[in-house]
Amino acid sequence: MTSEVSEAVFETVSVIGLGYIGLPTAAFIASRGPNVIGVDVNEKFVQRINAGEVPFYEPDFESLLSGVVAKGKLTAQTSTPAADAYIVAVPTPFKDDYAVDTKYIQAAGSKIAEQLKGGELIVLESTSPPGTTEKLAELVLAERPDLTLEQGHDNTVHFAHCPERVLPGRIMAEMSANDRVIGGVTPRAAELARDLYATFCDGELLLTNARTAEMAKLTENSFRDVNIAFANELSIIAERLDIDVWELIELANHHPRVNILQPGPGVGGHCIAVDPWFIVNAAPEEARLIRTAREVNDGKPVHVLDKVEALAGRFKAPVVAALGIAFKANIDDLRESPSLNIVDQLADHVKDVDIRVVEPNVDELPEQLTRHSNIRKQGVVEAVQDADIVLLLVDHDEFKGLDRDLLKEKIIVDTKGVWR
Repeated sequence: MTSEVSEAVFETVSVIGLGYIGLPTAAFIASRGPNVIGVDVNEKFVQRINAGEVPFYEPDFESLLSGVVAKGKLTAQTSTPAADAYIVAVPTPFKDDYAVDTKYIQAAGSKIAEQLKGGELIVLESTSPPGTTEKLAELVLAERPDLTLEQGHDNTVHFAHCPERVLPGRIMAEMSANDRVIGGVTPRAAELARDLYATFCDGELLLTNARTAEMAKLTENSFRDVNIAFANELSIIAERLDIDVWELIELANHHPRVNILQPGPGVGGHCIAVDPWFIVNAAPEEARLIRTAREVNDGKPVHVLDKVEALAGRFKAPVVAALGIAFKANIDDLRESPSLNIVDQLADHVKDVDIRVVEPNVDELPEQLTRHSNIRKQGVVEAVQDADIVLLLVDHDEFKGLDRDLLKEKIIVDTKGVWR
């Protein structure tokens, strides 16, 4: 349901976790009124943020951040302060059995518990399985038995879940514009969280309970994962039948009720590649389609790797130009990147291979790749000129505009359909 904004006032907000979501959230809140104290365990991040610098790549974000830092509206530190409201935006990785690992949420909750006086709002933004926000409340109240969830008391603490919905690379356009789902452990908590998000969100604020809000985010990303799995499976079938999958999808999408997504080398990022497993873990017998989609998408990098290995066998010491290791176009985010993993495994599996990685959005290769002596970073023109095989993994703008004459007499594996 939707309701009107009440009179709750938050003078100080603390955002715990200053990564791709937490830091932009903190900056947007600070730009609209409340003073914000950001918290992160990474001391280098804290130092750069306090200097008005963005510690990762996000288009057009630095001017907003530097502005609120210069005005004293946003500061960063490594310790958790007292505040009127807390937003927890820490990682939620999964374990080997695909269950969520809540250690970062638990650590944040324990630190917040030390600062509470009663009346505070605690919002979990981290993507989580249903019930996680309630468990956070249980943890905090176990450490602070002098506090309560019961409404109408001075020592009441309010807990809510508001999953992030922004797309990396488009945060400046989407952070305030997108609708938000807000779920409270109690109805009053949902109302207070709505009031907090109304300070910087121009989209519709949709109220529900915490479990439904948690499941909504998982549902959104599982929907996309299932549809991407259809496109990825279709690409493998089309390849076997000697059909251009990109033309096939374009033609099929002319049907008024068909909208097939685009295939790729797999699915990455901390959302779509992870969230469906939380549903599978919560309901393993029922989540059959969601599990299958995950398996299809997790299997696509293996298909790409096998194809490149077979082509590399034509050369005594093959040189491969690997274009892109981020998980999607025009960002520097390497989390759960299938492209990164393909390059990593290629270095191990192909004898005498020389891999030239081109990634315009990162200054240095990650440790996962630098451990290989046969991988180095190179510019796109030099890498393509030297290559026997050009493996396009990410459709960065820099690759779309590449001079096609450079690709003549090269073996091309284009997983994104850029050069078709």
